[in-house]
Amino acid sequence: MEAVLVYMPFLLFFAVCGVLMLGYPVALSLAGTALAFAGLGFALQSLGVAVPFEGRFMSAMPNRLYGIMTNQTLLAVPLFVLMGVLLEKSRVAETLLDAMALLFGALRGGLGISVVLVGMLLAASTGIVGATVVTMGLLSLPTMLKRGYSPALATGTICATGTLGQIIPPSIALVLLGDVLSNAYQQAQLAMGVWSPRTLSVGDLFIGALIPGLILVVAYILYISAVAWLKPETAPPADREALMNELDHRGSIWPLLLKGLVPPVLLIVAVLGSILGGFATPTEASAVGAFGALVLALAKRRLSLPVLKDVARTTTHVTSMVFLILIGAALFSLVFRAYGGEHLVTELFEALPGGVIGATLVVMLVIFLLGFILDFIEITFVVVPIVGPVLLAMGVDPIWLGIMIAINLQTSFLTPPFGFALFYLRGVTPDSVPTTAIYRGVIPFILLQLTMLGALALFPALATWLPSVL
Repeated sequence: MEAVLVYMPFLLFFAVCGVLMLGYPVALSLAGTALAFAGLGFALQSLGVAVPFEGRFMSAMPNRLYGIMTNQTLLAVPLFVLMGVLLEKSRVAETLLDAMALLFGALRGGLGISVVLVGMLLAASTGIVGATVVTMGLLSLPTMLKRGYSPALATGTICATGTLGQIIPPSIALVLLGDVLSNAYQQAQLAMGVWSPRTLSVGDLFIGALIPGLILVVAYILYISAVAWLKPETAPPADREALMNELDHRGSIWPLLLKGLVPPVLLIVAVLGSILGGFATPTEASAVGAFGALVLALAKRRLSLPVLKDVARTTTHVTSMVFLILIGAALFSLVFRAYGGEHLVTELFEALPGGVIGATLVVMLVIFLLGFILDFIEITFVVVPIVGPVLLAMGVDPIWLGIMIAINLQTSFLTPPFGFALFYLRGVTPDSVPTTAIYRGVIPFILLQLTMLGALALFPALATWLPSVL
């Protein structure tokens, strides 16, 4: 009996995963399961059973909740969500796609390249994977299929481009990861009994994600170009005149480019530029982005009272979901620690062959597999607080770890048969496109992302150099 009770933290973790797979709400699953295990711990102790449960950890719950609700970093979440929803409602993606299609459509694979570039800008604007995949699927997939693109290439491009919202800043995933890893870094320093003036911020992750994110975009474009040249029938060029007639833009394409490209690019430059230049924190930059999106929606005459109500409702819904999950995850983390989970994980990692490399590989594999059944928010708040302090105490760089986790989840969301991005696209794909075509289409992009993970593992400076310089 006592031998089983030692492994209560792992039983708690698997119990949470099981409840989540039954379809219960994430926040309630985390909080409810944790409370049940806490009650079990108190009950067993009252019966005189030697259970390794330290109830004093539960007294920290009020302070933990107050810390969540007053966290300045997390204030960026509703503001970035507001920015993304405003841009979605103002149809920025539609104008951008028209402009890019006219600019690159006459090239082999040009429409696919346009989708990647628009998806990159949309990912940087919204930071939400589901919104980007669905928007690009509705706008670009019918056009690509009509132009003779292979269904596999078209759907694979849209899915892969949509997941760039995980890594291209300002990403909500990076905001949440930055906050969790910052706490994990402090715990690691306490565990090691050392203090360092170095801190980790969301801005560090934003800066660290720039080079890997841009490399992925370039890799996608090179792959589409190679396929278009080797198999021209899968990505044929479009006739420029036919495109202009179809889009009802005769004459010069520059007015459309200026109208579609300049406003969102200026908005992204204002947000990221203020962070990179040191003029604003990510939270302040999120306010700049939200205000800029509001101005952009007004300028495009897309902002009516019903739209504003819809935007406010969506933003409130997403923000409430995130913070409720945060509260549930905080309770889960406290109960996990009360059962001695941190010590168990530390012992497990130290016993693994390969030291820190072996431990990191195991964590990446676990996160990849969990990405099939859990969203990035659950993984960020459930898994990272457990493994993060241990890995950081073993000497892993926090910025490198954050970027690796983000790209790992991005790859997991693409991988058949459970990838979230595949489900998002399947929901807006015509019945004429089989699901197997979507699965075939994403495989080359998965290989590109795995190559990126390998490059980051071999050359950590890809993620750490720019933050160290700035």
